[in-house]
Amino acid sequence: MIIRLWRGWTEKDGAQAYQRVLTEQVVPMIRAYDMPGFRGIKTMRRAVIGDDGTEEVEFATLMEFDDLSSIRDFVGEDIDTAHIPEAARAVLKRWEARVSHYELFES
Repeated sequence: MIIRLWRGWTEKDGAQAYQRVLTEQVVPMIRAYDMPGFRGIKTMRRAVIGDDGTEEVEFATLMEFDDLSSIRDFVGEDIDTAHIPEAARAVLKRWEARVSHYELFES
C-alpha cells in the first residue's frame, strides 16, 4: 500500500473555513471518483507557530492507494505534484507544492 501525504497551512482564523472546504467539497469529490486502487483518505489538523511567528493551523491529508499506478490513474504521470482546488487555495496561507509517497509496511 502507498500513502500519499500532503500538507497545507491556514491562518488561525481561517482554519474552520478550510476544514469546511475539505469536508464539504474536496473529500467528497475525491471519494466520488470511485477510483480503482483508492483505499481511503484521512484528514488531520494541528495548531502550530509559523515561520513568521504567527499562530497557524497545519492540515495534512493521507490518501491510501494500492500502488503507484493507482495514483497515476488519479493524478497523471507527475504523481508528486499537489493538486489544490481553487476553493482551497482561497483560504490556505501556504501549501506544499509537492506531495510525498510512502510505502506502508508491517512492523
